[in-house]
Amino acid sequence: MINQLSWKVGGQQGEGIESTGEIFAIALNRLGYYLYGYRHFSSRIKGGHTNNKIRVSTTQVRSISDDLDILVAFDQETIDLNYKELHEKGVIIADAKFNPIKPEDTKASMFAVPFTELATELGTSLMKNMVAVGATCAVLNLDINVFKEVVQEIFGRKGQQVVEKNMEAIKSGFDNMQEHLGSNAELMELEKADGKKRMFMIGNDAIALGALAGGCRFMAAYPITPASDIMEYLIKKLPPVGGAVIQTEDEIAAVTMTIGANYGGVRALTASSGPGLSLKMEAIGLSGITETPLVIVDTQRGGPSTGLPTKQEQSDLMAMIYGTHGEIPKIVMAPSTVQEAFYDTAEAFNLAEEYQCPVIVLSDLQLSLGKQTVEPLEYDKVEIRRGKLVTEELPEIENKGYFKRYEVTEDGVSPRTIPGMKNGIHHVTGVEHDEQGKPSESAANRNAQMDKRFRKIENIKFDTPVYKNAPHADADLLIVGFNSTRGAIEEAMGRLEKDGLKVNHAHIRLIYPFPSDELLPLVKSAKKIVVVENNATGQLANMIKMNVGHAEKITKMLKYDGNPFLPHEIHTRCKELV
Repeated sequence: MINQLSWKVGGQQGEGIESTGEIFAIALNRLGYYLYGYRHFSSRIKGGHTNNKIRVSTTQVRSISDDLDILVAFDQETIDLNYKELHEKGVIIADAKFNPIKPEDTKASMFAVPFTELATELGTSLMKNMVAVGATCAVLNLDINVFKEVVQEIFGRKGQQVVEKNMEAIKSGFDNMQEHLGSNAELMELEKADGKKRMFMIGNDAIALGALAGGCRFMAAYPITPASDIMEYLIKKLPPVGGAVIQTEDEIAAVTMTIGANYGGVRALTASSGPGLSLKMEAIGLSGITETPLVIVDTQRGGPSTGLPTKQEQSDLMAMIYGTHGEIPKIVMAPSTVQEAFYDTAEAFNLAEEYQCPVIVLSDLQLSLGKQTVEPLEYDKVEIRRGKLVTEELPEIENKGYFKRYEVTEDGVSPRTIPGMKNGIHHVTGVEHDEQGKPSESAANRNAQMDKRFRKIENIKFDTPVYKNAPHADADLLIVGFNSTRGAIEEAMGRLEKDGLKVNHAHIRLIYPFPSDELLPLVKSAKKIVVVENNATGQLANMIKMNVGHAEKITKMLKYDGNPFLPHEIHTRCKELV
């Protein structure tokens, strides 16, 4: 029996590849297994190779596996592109329809199962994916009845006959594969899971749920891969709680509408990816100078320009910090797990109102679209803090003056009112202004307002700005990363420790203001530092050099081909360095 399995299904986009993986994963999740799924897909609606790789384990997993146990192929291209991931005892289960050819340089076994033919005999070739699921069950010696509940949920609205036909398709695939395997087959039977119920979700859903729990009641957004799921989730969930989602005509409209909603007192969100954030930059500056709360999600993808819309990259880091013209205070946070994506997004709304500035939740494609097992979320941990929002009645201002919306205060945060509050009237403008909001080009006022704005984030309170797994006071190696690289780094760290190396791990969760004081002791105590990131220039490594120093110790480990890091890549490179 095995305690971990790596399974991949592949074919042409639009053939039901995603749903095949989804059905397989949901059923195993409900048995209590931990899962991590990652989709490789093309930037088109139909056509082009796509695959869904799912890791199943009896213990928690947060990264894609290095190798592959089972490859389910609906075309020859899937075999040709993915077979090298198979270990020597791996299995290819291919649709007999395309006369599959096994590559000569693999020791993996291959079985041609008539997915399409068996499905057609049952009524429609569309059920070939269910036949493939059944064939997988035979290899795993898995009872096909574990899929009944999932099939009922997915196809029940189409009628009971459709449900029964799909279960027949699973059984036909199971029976046919058993014939291929024979009585002496070496099965990949999984150890029994603990049966506990856990959530199974993508990072984008966690971000959207975090926004909802954090009091967000309005979202304005323009559809863009890989951030669109956030909008699609909230379209369903916000109206029942009195909220609304507006699909705007462009990215500029989305961010300015979000600023307007926040100015009106409503917690509001917008979400996009790199190209959209480029268009939002001027308006982000407007949020900064008018000190209007604003929460933005940036799900990074391959750039520049349209770049690689459906592939992994972490190249927006510098843009999120320095992208606006002029200088404004902002907060950039980078969750590294689905759980953190939930809690950090909820907290983003508190920080935006407390510090009256833009807050960017920085994600990446792997974190946002990778689907994984999540322990039950603790909703009572989420709190609502609205900072210096004035809710009590204001006294009338002498000499018919204006409310000092931009009053110079010791902590840099000014009292804030929303439109309609008696005696709270003030100017709001994107040009430099005085305490009442009236335009001012005075040098003294400029200095006072700039200094005031930047004082706000000098002592920002953020829980765990750096996630640390640092068991060694004197480490051979410190591995640093951000966002979704955490899982692969953690696995590589375990392997390096087995090799006899003393390894510490630091994951940066607050990108700006940069947590120099938190990171410095770990940097000082390490002989060498490896910074792991999905970009070509080492943006996080450069941030560490700028803010912490010790550049002579730092090595960049970069990957920018559109694919996430695998644990063995980090393990191998780190061993070479030490």
